[in-house]
Amino acid sequence: MTEPTLDVVAIGNAIVDILSQSDDAFLAEQGMTKGSMQLVFSPDDADALYAKMGPGREVSGGSAANTVAGIAALGGKCGFIGQVADDQLGTVFAHDIRAAGIRFDTAVRSGEPTTARCLIFVTPDGQRTMNTFLGASQFLPEAALDADLIASGAILYLEGYLWDPEEPRAAMRAGIRIARDAGRKVAFTLSDTFCISRHGDDFRRLIADGEIDILFANENELLALAQVDDFDAAVEQVAGQVPVLVVTRGEHGAIAVTGRERTTVPAEPIDRLVDTTGAGDLFAAGFLHGQAQGYDVERSLRMGALCAAEIISHYGARPAVDLKALVEAKLG
Repeated sequence: MTEPTLDVVAIGNAIVDILSQSDDAFLAEQGMTKGSMQLVFSPDDADALYAKMGPGREVSGGSAANTVAGIAALGGKCGFIGQVADDQLGTVFAHDIRAAGIRFDTAVRSGEPTTARCLIFVTPDGQRTMNTFLGASQFLPEAALDADLIASGAILYLEGYLWDPEEPRAAMRAGIRIARDAGRKVAFTLSDTFCISRHGDDFRRLIADGEIDILFANENELLALAQVDDFDAAVEQVAGQVPVLVVTRGEHGAIAVTGRERTTVPAEPIDRLVDTTGAGDLFAAGFLHGQAQGYDVERSLRMGALCAAEIISHYGARPAVDLKALVEAKLG
């Protein structure tokens, strides 16, 4: 078995985020559930909602793409597989991820639909409400997978958001087989309770079949996956089925369970909460980077907490400071 040359290879939505400040009244008027993600299925609907946004800023995003961008900022070596269209937003996404030092070779898709975009409304309390038009990203075919790239990563990282469309779901299943055949680990993030409501049985089957080595969830996602109301009961149920379970709990920190050992870290303090977009993505970045470097679970969790604290201190889901220097200053 050959040694991996990359730390993490991710398969995910290739999205450009468009962020704008908003308020609770606007969210209610548009029928949005604050703090959640909903899909926008029609490009016309996406255009109509975009027209209602205030001044916005464009930042390359996508859950798994944010995670590998964070890992690269920490000094890790990463690759990304995701579908963009042959348009301006696709060019923006490709430029940004390559500029971060991430290998991105997925061929662009010609014709409609356009590159995916996520319209994010940020309220004064820092909560983000996302409206995602998946566009070209939902047509990522199995044929677009680079098997050598996947096999070169120590960890294959998959996002639950991309499980919804049929083509990328098949591609991710194929990616798991490639990683398994190469002796690599597979990490999976549940992404949102919305994903679990639609594909919970699939996720539970993947876990029961031993396909997932590292599972990421927030507290609500874990409860939805376990189909119980008690947090500790949910942890016990799910942790018994995966080698590593990582659960973020917002201001209450995070836990990881490996075997029968449970490790807890507090949330990293911040001066002001600005925007929670990407908090889970960057937590995963810190944790996965720590694991890829051979650090113990506690240090990996603390790295995750530091990265999440940095990202929620400003707008957008890509780091605004030198993450590597930040972690070295805090953890040594």
